Amino acid sequence: MDKLVVLDFGGQYTHLIASRVRNMGAACEIMPGDADPEKMENVKGIILSGGPSSVLSSRAVLPNKGIFEMNVPVLGICYGHQVVAHMLGGTVRKGNVSEYGPTKVSFFKKKGIFSKVRNIEPVWMSHFDQVVTIPPDFEIIGKTDDCPIAAMANPARNIFTVQFHPEVTHTVCGSRILENFVDLTGVKREWDVQNMVDGLVEDIKKKAGDKNVFLLVSGGVDSTVAFLLLSKALGQDRVYGLFVDTGFMRKGEGEQVRQSMVELGFENLHVKDASEEFFKALDGVFKPEEKRKIIGDLFLKIKDDVALELKLNDDEWLIGQGTIYPDTIETGGTANAKKIKTHHNRVPKIQKLIEAGKVIEPLVEFYKDEVRLVGEKLGLGHHLLNRHPFPGPGLAVRCLAAEKSRYPEGHKVIEKNINISLADYGLSANILPIKSVGVQGDERTYRNPLLLSNSNLSWDEYGTLATKLINNFHSINRVLLRVAPDSFESVNIKETPMTRERVGLLQEADSIVMDFIKEVNIYDEIWQFATVLLPVSLDSDGKESIVLRPVASTDAMTANFYQMDINHLHELQMRLMSLSGIGAVFYDLTNKPPGTIEWE
Repeated sequence: MDKLVVLDFGGQYTHLIASRVRNMGAACEIMPGDADPEKMENVKGIILSGGPSSVLSSRAVLPNKGIFEMNVPVLGICYGHQVVAHMLGGTVRKGNVSEYGPTKVSFFKKKGIFSKVRNIEPVWMSHFDQVVTIPPDFEIIGKTDDCPIAAMANPARNIFTVQFHPEVTHTVCGSRILENFVDLTGVKREWDVQNMVDGLVEDIKKKAGDKNVFLLVSGGVDSTVAFLLLSKALGQDRVYGLFVDTGFMRKGEGEQVRQSMVELGFENLHVKDASEEFFKALDGVFKPEEKRKIIGDLFLKIKDDVALELKLNDDEWLIGQGTIYPDTIETGGTANAKKIKTHHNRVPKIQKLIEAGKVIEPLVEFYKDEVRLVGEKLGLGHHLLNRHPFPGPGLAVRCLAAEKSRYPEGHKVIEKNINISLADYGLSANILPIKSVGVQGDERTYRNPLLLSNSNLSWDEYGTLATKLINNFHSINRVLLRVAPDSFESVNIKETPMTRERVGLLQEADSIVMDFIKEVNIYDEIWQFATVLLPVSLDSDGKESIVLRPVASTDAMTANFYQMDINHLHELQMRLMSLSGIGAVFYDLTNKPPGTIEWE
């Protein structure tokens, strides 16, 4: 079968490129960045992915130069754009201003794969290096305000490169550019969703052999679709489910999960209340990575305990998980990728079991939108297909703990400089003494959020400003808007562990949020809505703060903050402020990148 090849340099979006190409009907294979061209068969085109490295580094992974002699079209994306320039005679340098998130490209020429793009297009960036001179026989196709060579081409050799990411949905012209590239290659369009489902079923049969599967169930889309696939391949009598109630679920969610799985005919389902064990294990734990690893290890321990109770022979069973590709890539689970955060289904103990062939994960190569396509093909109902994603560690990674104030060095000077830059907007800001996880240039960041005072800017203006602040002040990776109260005394923080009482407060706040967005019919407009509890007080009574983090996305690899109707936001914050223990409500203005969707 004809195919395209994506060379993987460790980018967060590598598999997303392949996914987009497959959705256009073309077969697509991912190979290591330095793959031998002689081992590439039936290849009609090559795409160079993004990646966290710099081509200027002595440890940079570069492609075999023979790919440029294969006489097939080449598309370089982000790091791939820089690789082409670096290897073919151009120059790459560290940029004066890093670009993360939305910006606009001005296109001067409409050649090759850039035909039919508009003169100015909104695109998605995530880079720190940039091309400053083009190779011989190339021409500049487009630029941004901060990146003078955002796209270049050598049409005679069918080599095209872009600094932005055409594979993400937030690059409006991205589908057009990728479609043009696929057309240019002449690859046959023989791929469809049924190929995907049939391939997954056959793969499960091959991997499972005569073994049964002990599936870790969450009730979310991924584990539900994994159950349907496993059942289709092996039969329901060979699939046993374990739902672990960690104590970090949404209010009343344990029973909802049980009921939804029963509706699907999942009769072999065991429910285990392990909340006491999870709270005990996380007592006094403050760092997000440590939290995630403890939770992942404890999931495995609970699984082993239940298997022992049920007298299941370990040699006859595989562990099943609904792991999807973003879990793997964010944990740094592919060659050249950097770790953003450890997912509970990717802790070291799980990795060892995977290497030993004891884990089966039918969806591990796919994104959320693809998982939903598979689920739809298998007959899964809308209410389950469109359920908001919920992290495996649950509210444990939305209830931030603080052991001490965490201000960046020289934060007073940084804060002063930020406030000078905000003077024209009529805004003031404070750096918060806590940290959250971000993703910038395909690398993990762990930095402080910036809190803006309320003003009368539009959502678009707030979004543009947030991006500008994060790109220019490297000590922050997230920007929040203070929704309530109207004024405050000072920013305070105290040593605050994660307790049942605090998680209970967060469950109440989360329940208010989820009920509200269903009440006003915006649930389906939002891809995921995280409600986060911060141990930050804006007054002397020690009340905590709630962060509202709704996002719009398709695949979780990129996301815009959701622009909620102001009247809805006003009503929601009043309901939240009525909770005893809540003294402030903030709204997260951060896109992904530079902020991850979850805070921890």
